[in-house]
Amino acid sequence: MLLENLVVAVLMVSLCVCVHFFGLTGLIAIVRRDHFKRKSATSLITQSAAIVVVVMALFFLHTIEIWMFAALYSFLGEFQTFEESLYFSTSTFTTVGFGDLYLDEKWRLLSAIESAAGFLLIGWSTAFLVSITAKLRILEAQFDAPHKEKYSHDDKDDYKGN
Repeated sequence: MLLENLVVAVLMVSLCVCVHFFGLTGLIAIVRRDHFKRKSATSLITQSAAIVVVVMALFFLHTIEIWMFAALYSFLGEFQTFEESLYFSTSTFTTVGFGDLYLDEKWRLLSAIESAAGFLLIGWSTAFLVSITAKLRILEAQFDAPHKEKYSHDDKDDYKGN
């Protein structure tokens, strides 16, 4: 049973990593668009909207991954309803693990590996979000730089008595 758990877990983790990787790659492609960059640098509201879009996309990716594990648990017959499978998968993936539902001893290693995968994928998403937020701040600084130079130059002239 150990080998069966590990094979299924490796397949599921591989699928989740692929979903996550391609989802993040798609988000990177959107962020790299010149049109998006110009709009993102122009206003706080646009930057905030961009961050909300990224957060929602990340949440969507995690939802897909959680549902994949829930579908597996239903397929394995571990729970009576899909809602129970989804609830268990969500609490496991997010490492909450309430303990009110649990897998049969036969598949319990699978849930531990789901928890480790969820922990890593959520961490990956967090790093991605921090990176995107930092990039937006850099764009804002680049957008504001010509204006700051103009005003800082004028201020220096004022102090010289000009």
